[in-house]
Amino acid sequence: MADRSGFDDYVRERWQPLVRTAALLTGDRHSAEDLAQEALARAAQHWHRVDPATADAYVRRILYTRSVDAWRWRRHQPDPAEPGPDASSPDCSVDADTRLTLADALRRLTPRQRAVLVVRFYEDRTEVQAAAILDCSVNTVKSQTRHALARLRELAPELAETFGREEVSR
Repeated sequence: MADRSGFDDYVRERWQPLVRTAALLTGDRHSAEDLAQEALARAAQHWHRVDPATADAYVRRILYTRSVDAWRWRRHQPDPAEPGPDASSPDCSVDADTRLTLADALRRLTPRQRAVLVVRFYEDRTEVQAAAILDCSVNTVKSQTRHALARLRELAPELAETFGREEVSR
């Protein structure tokens, strides 16, 4: 039962960061909680084999792969109607508008591109670390990052003006 208590402690400590990362991958808080729960349920099955030093990487890896798996499954389902643009009140702050614009643009990226951006920029990982986490080559991380940022510039050019050209083209 010592393994079980270690898992329980891990969940209590890491739940919020995992849900935040999952929210960036899914674009939705409720889906993020479901994704985090599913990743933790899968991790619990093999927790006795998980090295405590790499437990976070292990669970995040499950999180990323389950996110992509869900996208692949949905790809074969009929497309729901695209929701119209959110009508914001004129009193909304610039920060809220920027967050909404960024969230909308991120939702329109492929799951792989979102995963690369989340690992590289939200989690502030190097290309080598991102490649290890996502189980791909460093060149794949570089190209996916380049394609994702180009797509973001295309989908939301106002973000380049807000953040400055150097931050968006990083």
